[in-house]
Amino acid sequence: MSPVFRSLFLLSLLVPGSALADEKLKVVTTFTVIADMAQNVAGDAAEVVSVTRPGAEIHGYSPTPRDLVNASDADLILWNGLNLELWFEQFLGNLGDIPSATVSEGIEPIEISSGAYQGLTNPHAWMGADAAMVYVDNIRDALSEADPDNAATYAANAEVYKREIRAVLDPLKSVIDALPADDRWLVTCEGAFSYLARDLGLNELYLWPMNTDAVGTPQQVRRVIDAVRENGIPAVFCESTVNTDPAEQVARETGARYGGVLYVDSLSEEGGPVPTYLDLLRVTTQTVADGLAGNS
Repeated sequence: MSPVFRSLFLLSLLVPGSALADEKLKVVTTFTVIADMAQNVAGDAAEVVSVTRPGAEIHGYSPTPRDLVNASDADLILWNGLNLELWFEQFLGNLGDIPSATVSEGIEPIEISSGAYQGLTNPHAWMGADAAMVYVDNIRDALSEADPDNAATYAANAEVYKREIRAVLDPLKSVIDALPADDRWLVTCEGAFSYLARDLGLNELYLWPMNTDAVGTPQQVRRVIDAVRENGIPAVFCESTVNTDPAEQVARETGARYGGVLYVDSLSEEGGPVPTYLDLLRVTTQTVADGLAGNS
Protein backbone atom coordinates (compact mmCIF):
# COMPACT_ATOMS: atom_id res chain seq x y z
CA MET A 1 0.00 0.00 0.00
CA SER A 2 1.37 3.40 -0.95
CA PRO A 3 2.17 5.95 1.81
CA VAL A 4 -0.74 8.15 0.71
CA PHE A 5 -3.21 5.28 0.76
CA ARG A 6 -1.80 4.04 4.10
CA SER A 7 -2.31 7.48 5.64
CA LEU A 8 -5.87 7.64 4.35
CA PHE A 9 -6.55 4.17 5.69
CA LEU A 10 -5.24 5.12 9.13
CA LEU A 11 -7.36 8.25 9.02
CA SER A 12 -10.43 6.15 8.35
CA LEU A 13 -9.81 4.23 11.58
CA LEU A 14 -10.26 7.46 13.51
CA VAL A 15 -13.55 8.47 11.90
CA PRO A 16 -16.43 8.16 14.41
CA GLY A 17 -19.09 5.72 13.33
CA SER A 18 -16.68 3.90 11.01
CA ALA A 19 -18.01 0.72 9.45
CA LEU A 20 -15.15 -1.05 11.23
CA ALA A 21 -17.19 -0.81 14.39
CA ASP A 22 -20.22 -2.34 12.70
CA GLU A 23 -20.55 -6.11 13.09
CA LYS A 24 -22.69 -6.48 9.97
CA LEU A 25 -20.84 -7.97 7.00
CA LYS A 26 -19.55 -5.21 4.70
CA VAL A 27 -19.43 -6.08 1.00
CA VAL A 28 -17.77 -3.81 -1.57
CA THR A 29 -18.49 -4.25 -5.28
CA THR A 30 -16.83 -2.69 -8.30
CA PHE A 31 -19.99 -1.23 -9.84
CA THR A 32 -23.63 -0.54 -9.10
CA VAL A 33 -25.22 -3.47 -10.93
CA ILE A 34 -23.32 -6.02 -8.87
CA ALA A 35 -24.01 -3.98 -5.73
CA ASP A 36 -27.76 -4.15 -6.28
CA MET A 37 -27.66 -7.86 -7.07
CA ALA A 38 -25.62 -8.49 -3.94
CA GLN A 39 -27.91 -6.40 -1.75
CA ASN A 40 -30.91 -8.39 -2.94
CA VAL A 41 -29.17 -11.63 -2.00
CA ALA A 42 -27.86 -10.21 1.28
CA GLY A 43 -31.08 -8.61 2.43
CA ASP A 44 -30.65 -7.07 5.87
CA ALA A 45 -27.77 -9.39 6.77
CA ALA A 46 -25.05 -7.32 5.09
CA GLU A 47 -24.18 -3.81 3.98
CA VAL A 48 -23.29 -3.53 0.28
CA VAL A 49 -21.58 -0.54 -1.36
CA SER A 50 -20.24 0.13 -4.86
CA VAL A 51 -16.88 1.69 -5.71
CA THR A 52 -18.27 3.39 -8.82
CA ARG A 53 -21.24 5.71 -8.59
CA PRO A 54 -24.56 5.59 -10.47
CA GLY A 55 -24.16 6.58 -14.11
CA ALA A 56 -20.39 5.97 -14.17
CA GLU A 57 -18.50 4.53 -17.13
CA ILE A 58 -16.87 1.53 -15.51
CA HIS A 59 -14.41 0.25 -18.13
CA GLY A 60 -11.81 2.97 -17.72
CA TYR A 61 -12.69 4.11 -14.22
CA SER A 62 -9.88 5.70 -12.18
CA PRO A 63 -10.25 4.89 -8.47
CA THR A 64 -9.61 7.71 -6.02
CA PRO A 65 -7.86 7.56 -2.65
CA ARG A 66 -11.28 8.01 -1.05
CA ASP A 67 -12.50 4.90 -2.90
CA LEU A 68 -9.68 2.97 -1.30
CA VAL A 69 -10.51 4.32 2.15
CA ASN A 70 -14.17 3.38 1.73
CA ALA A 71 -13.22 -0.17 0.73
CA SER A 72 -10.46 -0.66 3.29
CA ASP A 73 -12.75 -2.13 5.96
CA ALA A 74 -14.60 -4.51 3.64
CA ASP A 75 -15.12 -8.12 4.66
CA LEU A 76 -15.67 -9.21 1.05
CA ILE A 77 -15.14 -7.71 -2.39
CA LEU A 78 -17.19 -8.76 -5.42
CA TRP A 79 -16.13 -8.03 -8.98
CA ASN A 80 -17.21 -9.03 -12.45
CA GLY A 81 -13.93 -10.07 -14.03
CA LEU A 82 -13.70 -10.99 -17.73
CA ASN A 83 -11.54 -7.92 -18.43
CA LEU A 84 -14.35 -5.54 -17.51
CA GLU A 85 -12.76 -3.63 -14.63
CA LEU A 86 -9.29 -3.11 -16.06
CA TRP A 87 -8.45 -0.91 -13.08
CA PHE A 88 -9.43 -3.41 -10.41
CA GLU A 89 -6.44 -5.67 -9.86
CA GLN A 90 -4.19 -2.81 -8.78
CA PHE A 91 -7.01 -1.47 -6.61
CA LEU A 92 -7.44 -4.85 -4.94
CA GLY A 93 -3.69 -5.17 -4.44
CA ASN A 94 -3.63 -1.85 -2.61
CA LEU A 95 -6.29 -3.10 -0.21
CA GLY A 96 -4.26 -6.00 1.12
CA ASP A 97 -5.64 -9.35 2.22
CA ILE A 98 -9.42 -8.95 1.77
CA PRO A 99 -11.34 -11.95 0.39
CA SER A 100 -12.77 -11.41 -3.09
CA ALA A 101 -14.97 -13.33 -5.50
CA THR A 102 -15.45 -13.13 -9.27
CA VAL A 103 -19.21 -13.25 -9.79
CA SER A 104 -19.06 -14.20 -13.48
CA GLU A 105 -17.20 -17.45 -12.81
CA GLY A 106 -18.86 -20.39 -14.55
CA ILE A 107 -20.94 -18.53 -17.12
CA GLU A 108 -21.32 -19.80 -20.69
CA PRO A 109 -19.06 -17.22 -22.38
CA ILE A 110 -19.51 -15.29 -25.61
CA GLU A 111 -16.37 -14.18 -27.44
CA ILE A 112 -15.87 -10.67 -28.80
CA SER A 113 -15.75 -10.94 -32.58
CA SER A 114 -13.87 -7.78 -33.56
CA GLY A 115 -11.63 -4.96 -32.37
CA ALA A 116 -8.67 -5.00 -29.99
CA TYR A 117 -10.43 -7.50 -27.71
CA GLN A 118 -11.26 -10.00 -30.47
CA GLY A 119 -11.24 -13.54 -29.11
CA LEU A 120 -11.63 -12.47 -25.48
CA THR A 121 -14.80 -13.11 -23.52
CA ASN A 122 -17.49 -10.44 -23.65
CA PRO A 123 -17.68 -9.23 -20.03
CA HIS A 124 -21.31 -8.00 -19.95
CA ALA A 125 -22.76 -11.34 -18.97
CA TRP A 126 -25.20 -9.98 -16.37
CA MET A 127 -27.42 -8.84 -19.26
CA GLY A 128 -28.43 -12.44 -20.02
CA ALA A 129 -30.95 -14.29 -17.84
CA ASP A 130 -29.04 -17.58 -17.79
CA ALA A 131 -25.79 -15.86 -16.87
CA ALA A 132 -27.57 -13.75 -14.25
CA MET A 133 -28.56 -16.97 -12.48
CA VAL A 134 -24.87 -17.85 -12.25
CA TYR A 135 -24.08 -14.40 -10.86
CA VAL A 136 -26.70 -14.77 -8.15
CA ASP A 137 -25.44 -18.23 -7.18
CA ASN A 138 -21.85 -16.97 -7.03
CA ILE A 139 -22.89 -14.02 -4.88
CA ARG A 140 -24.82 -16.35 -2.58
CA ASP A 141 -21.84 -18.66 -2.20
CA ALA A 142 -19.39 -15.81 -1.56
CA LEU A 143 -21.64 -14.25 1.10
CA SER A 144 -22.20 -17.63 2.74
CA GLU A 145 -18.47 -18.34 2.90
CA ALA A 146 -17.77 -14.94 4.42
CA ASP A 147 -20.74 -15.11 6.79
CA PRO A 148 -21.80 -18.73 7.38
CA ASP A 149 -24.19 -17.79 10.20
CA ASN A 150 -26.48 -16.17 7.62
CA ALA A 151 -26.06 -18.78 4.87
CA ALA A 152 -29.70 -19.86 5.05
CA THR A 153 -30.85 -16.26 4.59
CA TYR A 154 -28.60 -15.79 1.58
CA ALA A 155 -29.81 -19.04 0.02
CA ALA A 156 -33.49 -18.14 0.46
CA ASN A 157 -33.02 -14.60 -0.85
CA ALA A 158 -31.11 -15.88 -3.88
CA GLU A 159 -33.95 -18.18 -4.93
CA VAL A 160 -36.52 -15.39 -4.63
CA TYR A 161 -34.30 -13.02 -6.60
CA LYS A 162 -33.73 -15.49 -9.43
CA ARG A 163 -37.47 -15.89 -9.83
CA GLU A 164 -37.83 -12.10 -9.99
CA ILE A 165 -35.21 -11.86 -12.75
CA ARG A 166 -36.99 -14.52 -14.79
CA ALA A 167 -40.31 -12.77 -14.24
CA VAL A 168 -38.89 -9.60 -15.83
CA LEU A 169 -37.29 -11.16 -18.89
CA ASP A 170 -39.56 -14.07 -19.82
CA PRO A 171 -42.66 -12.03 -20.80
CA LEU A 172 -40.58 -9.65 -22.89
CA LYS A 173 -39.01 -12.54 -24.78
CA SER A 174 -42.47 -13.45 -26.03
CA VAL A 175 -42.83 -9.92 -27.42
CA ILE A 176 -39.57 -10.32 -29.36
CA ASP A 177 -40.63 -13.77 -30.58
CA ALA A 178 -43.75 -12.20 -32.11
CA LEU A 179 -41.70 -9.88 -34.35
CA PRO A 180 -40.99 -10.82 -37.98
CA ALA A 181 -37.76 -12.80 -38.15
CA ASP A 182 -36.08 -10.20 -40.38
CA ASP A 183 -36.68 -7.50 -37.76
CA ARG A 184 -35.00 -9.35 -34.92
CA TRP A 185 -31.80 -7.33 -34.80
CA LEU A 186 -30.13 -5.53 -31.90
CA VAL A 187 -27.93 -2.68 -33.17
CA THR A 188 -26.08 -0.74 -30.46
CA CYS A 189 -23.08 1.50 -29.87
CA GLU A 190 -21.05 -0.84 -27.67
CA GLY A 191 -21.20 -4.61 -28.10
CA ALA A 192 -22.47 -4.91 -24.55
CA PHE A 193 -25.66 -6.81 -25.28
CA SER A 194 -24.41 -10.11 -26.68
CA TYR A 195 -25.87 -12.15 -23.82
CA LEU A 196 -29.20 -10.36 -24.01
CA ALA A 197 -29.29 -10.83 -27.79
CA ARG A 198 -28.54 -14.54 -27.39
CA ASP A 199 -31.31 -14.99 -24.81
CA LEU A 200 -33.85 -13.06 -26.89
CA GLY A 201 -32.94 -14.71 -30.21
CA LEU A 202 -31.71 -11.46 -31.79
CA ASN A 203 -28.97 -10.95 -34.37
CA GLU A 204 -26.37 -8.54 -33.01
CA LEU A 205 -24.60 -5.60 -34.67
CA TYR A 206 -22.59 -2.89 -32.92
CA LEU A 207 -20.42 0.09 -33.70
CA TRP A 208 -17.54 -0.82 -31.38
CA PRO A 209 -16.91 -3.91 -29.23
CA MET A 210 -15.81 -2.29 -25.95
CA ASN A 211 -15.79 1.26 -24.62
CA THR A 212 -12.04 0.97 -24.10
CA ASP A 213 -11.54 0.65 -27.88
CA ALA A 214 -11.75 3.49 -30.39
CA VAL A 215 -15.37 4.59 -30.44
CA GLY A 216 -17.51 6.20 -33.13
CA THR A 217 -14.88 6.19 -35.87
CA PRO A 218 -15.99 6.90 -39.46
CA GLN A 219 -15.12 3.33 -40.39
CA GLN A 220 -17.29 1.91 -37.61
CA VAL A 221 -20.22 4.14 -38.53
CA ARG A 222 -19.95 3.32 -42.25
CA ARG A 223 -19.79 -0.43 -41.61
CA VAL A 224 -22.96 -0.35 -39.52
CA ILE A 225 -24.76 1.95 -41.98
CA ASP A 226 -24.06 -0.55 -44.75
CA ALA A 227 -25.24 -3.49 -42.63
CA VAL A 228 -28.43 -1.73 -41.52
CA ARG A 229 -29.30 -0.94 -45.14
CA GLU A 230 -28.42 -4.41 -46.40
CA ASN A 231 -30.55 -6.16 -43.78
CA GLY A 232 -33.41 -3.65 -43.58
CA ILE A 233 -32.90 -3.30 -39.83
CA PRO A 234 -35.74 -1.24 -38.34
CA ALA A 235 -34.08 0.41 -35.32
CA VAL A 236 -30.75 1.26 -33.67
CA PHE A 237 -29.99 1.97 -30.02
CA CYS A 238 -27.19 3.28 -27.80
CA GLU A 239 -26.33 2.79 -24.13
CA SER A 240 -26.60 5.48 -21.49
CA THR A 241 -22.93 6.00 -20.59
CA VAL A 242 -21.57 6.97 -24.03
CA ASN A 243 -22.13 9.57 -26.75
CA THR A 244 -25.23 8.61 -28.74
CA ASP A 245 -24.30 10.71 -31.82
CA PRO A 246 -22.85 7.81 -33.88
CA ALA A 247 -25.99 5.70 -33.43
CA GLU A 248 -28.22 8.65 -34.26
CA GLN A 249 -26.15 9.25 -37.41
CA VAL A 250 -26.70 5.63 -38.45
CA ALA A 251 -30.44 6.10 -37.97
CA ARG A 252 -30.53 9.32 -40.00
CA GLU A 253 -28.54 7.93 -42.92
CA THR A 254 -30.43 4.65 -43.17
CA GLY A 255 -33.97 5.71 -42.32
CA ALA A 256 -33.99 3.34 -39.36
CA ARG A 257 -35.60 4.50 -36.13
CA TYR A 258 -33.41 5.65 -33.28
CA GLY A 259 -34.97 3.39 -30.68
CA GLY A 260 -33.59 5.14 -27.62
CA VAL A 261 -31.21 4.65 -24.72
CA LEU A 262 -30.33 1.25 -23.28
CA TYR A 263 -28.81 0.67 -19.85
CA VAL A 264 -26.07 -1.85 -19.19
CA ASP A 265 -22.99 -0.79 -17.19
CA SER A 266 -24.53 1.36 -14.49
CA LEU A 267 -27.70 1.97 -12.56
CA SER A 268 -29.17 5.44 -12.19
CA GLU A 269 -29.64 7.42 -9.01
CA GLU A 270 -32.70 6.64 -6.90
CA GLY A 271 -35.65 8.21 -8.70
CA GLY A 272 -33.96 7.77 -12.09
CA PRO A 273 -35.06 5.39 -14.85
CA VAL A 274 -33.10 2.33 -13.65
CA PRO A 275 -32.35 2.51 -9.91
CA THR A 276 -32.21 -1.30 -9.63
CA TYR A 277 -30.89 -4.18 -11.71
CA LEU A 278 -34.45 -5.43 -12.29
CA ASP A 279 -35.36 -1.98 -13.59
CA LEU A 280 -32.30 -2.02 -15.86
CA LEU A 281 -33.37 -5.34 -17.38
CA ARG A 282 -36.99 -4.25 -17.71
CA VAL A 283 -36.33 -0.83 -19.24
CA THR A 284 -33.62 -2.03 -21.61
CA THR A 285 -35.55 -5.03 -22.87
CA GLN A 286 -38.81 -3.09 -23.22
CA THR A 287 -36.98 -0.32 -25.12
CA VAL A 288 -35.61 -2.90 -27.55
CA ALA A 289 -39.00 -4.53 -28.02
CA ASP A 290 -40.76 -1.20 -28.54
CA GLY A 291 -38.08 0.10 -30.89
CA LEU A 292 -38.14 -2.96 -33.11
CA ALA A 293 -41.93 -3.03 -33.15
CA GLY A 294 -42.16 0.66 -34.05
CA ASN A 295 -43.69 1.67 -30.71
CA SER A 296 -40.88 3.98 -29.56
